[in-house]
Amino acid sequence: MVDYKPIDMPMQVNHKLKIVEGATLADKKRYQRLVEKLIYLSHTQPDIAYGVGIVSQFMYKPQENHMKAVMRIVRYLKGALGSGIIFKRNGYLKVEAYTDANWAGNQNDRRSTAGYFTLVGGNLEKVRSRKL
Repeated sequence: MVDYKPIDMPMQVNHKLKIVEGATLADKKRYQRLVEKLIYLSHTQPDIAYGVGIVSQFMYKPQENHMKAVMRIVRYLKGALGSGIIFKRNGYLKVEAYTDANWAGNQNDRRSTAGYFTLVGGNLEKVRSRKL
């Protein structure tokens, strides 16, 4: 990925990733290894959590368009070196929580996705998303 230019967003807006009948399949083992590493990395890079959640839905039968989405996340990370979560002592323990939902937004099964994150003392404590 040395020759690739970094990009500013990990996923395209309105990506519409889904399973397409008859599409070219990607290398399943490579796809799974990359996504597993991105899942681990998303704990300290919450900006990629949404994209990683989307591409992890296709682990059992990845197609070329799914692999392109994974490589887009990797290109984003190339440009985001040095960013991530830093925990620091702020002198207060105020708890804040934020949530959002995408109702029936999945193109494959029309299921909803909801997520939230919490901050304790200004530090990210938990990020969670799931299909409903």
